[in-house]
Amino acid sequence: MKKNIFTFLIIIAVFLILTACAAGPNEALNTASPNSMVVAGFWRGLWQGIIAPVTFFISLFTDNINLYEVHNNGGWYDFGFVIGAGIIFGGGGRASRWRH
Repeated sequence: MKKNIFTFLIIIAVFLILTACAAGPNEALNTASPNSMVVAGFWRGLWQGIIAPVTFFISLFTDNINLYEVHNNGGWYDFGFVIGAGIIFGGGGRASRWRH
């Protein structure tokens, strides 16, 4: 009986920890950034996904460079960013080749 309660409490704790890490709503969605006057879409997401490693390295040393554009149009930007990051990090292309 105590083992079941302990297991249940562990599951609840893991669930609460994982839900605390979930992203909240983007307040800047569909608003242009002050610097560009353009809402980032698919193509900008694709480009920013491709240059993500360089941007990440620079963002470690400066506060005015961000890895992810918060002024975006939502799903299309996210899709472009993931595709761009997949292009630069390999994207699983090697997993599909024949093995002998």
